[in-house]
Amino acid sequence: MSLRSALLNHWLRLTEKRHLARAKTPEALRVSFERKARLFFRAPKGSAFQRGSVAEVPVLWVSAPEADDDLLILYFHGGGYVFGSPRTHRAMLAWISSMCSAWTCLPEYRLAPEHAFPAPVEDAVAIYTDLLGGGTLPDRIILGGDSAGGGLALALLAEICRQDLPRPAGCFAFSPLTDLRYAGASVRENADSDVVLPAERVDEMADMYLQGADPDDPRASPLHGDFTGACPVWLTASDTEILLDDTRRMAEVLRAQGVEVEMLIERDLPHVWPLFRGLIPEADATLRTLAKWITRLARPSAGN
Repeated sequence: MSLRSALLNHWLRLTEKRHLARAKTPEALRVSFERKARLFFRAPKGSAFQRGSVAEVPVLWVSAPEADDDLLILYFHGGGYVFGSPRTHRAMLAWISSMCSAWTCLPEYRLAPEHAFPAPVEDAVAIYTDLLGGGTLPDRIILGGDSAGGGLALALLAEICRQDLPRPAGCFAFSPLTDLRYAGASVRENADSDVVLPAERVDEMADMYLQGADPDDPRASPLHGDFTGACPVWLTASDTEILLDDTRRMAEVLRAQGVEVEMLIERDLPHVWPLFRGLIPEADATLRTLAKWITRLARPSAGN
């Protein structure tokens, strides 16, 4: 772990974890994340940001100058299904766009508690099918997301398999939330070591999203999904975060179903550390590792 990461961990523990533990309303969480994203996260020079809509869902199109409009990353932001937005994640996606020479699409999917489960999944499926209907080739689409958004990307992949829709080229997730029962041992074992997420609030966040729905529904907890015939999946998490076992168990489930999985477990980094690209070297290293995986998957076939 770099000195910068050690300093960031200390700062996050003193500020962000305390804020997430004490915030009383979804609006307080939303305003704080938006403000911090504007302050700390920087996109590469020349990045383009354009608002639009797909399947009547607002989206933000993000691209670096070198982006190739033939390759699309459909990315779902994190925030516990309660906060976060395309704006909070646009800088990181601009870097991914630059590294992969790809366009990126960030949906502003509906959030809880105003819109309970399965609203985000419905939005994700509608966007994917609309992209296909508009002529985007499935093998030129990469799904991605972080935290709850990583869970949403995996839930979308499970729905694609269940509905027998054309499969995307791949799916990746940073520190994904895959089990809304929070049954992984790391939720308890890493409650102290996680410098961002307060373990004591996970049930509250799940209730805000599910509002009585079954947490074992694969659309809510992709850990219980059927991924037979799915595309390759790339996962990463830190060994000190409470969602570590969500990644480990998800990888086990996918591999048991014959899915090709690459899993990267890093040492003592904060939840969704790639957001901090430019602040810690580990963020840049992880994004470059991901970019190599995406580039290899999305290499055009001889017929394209």
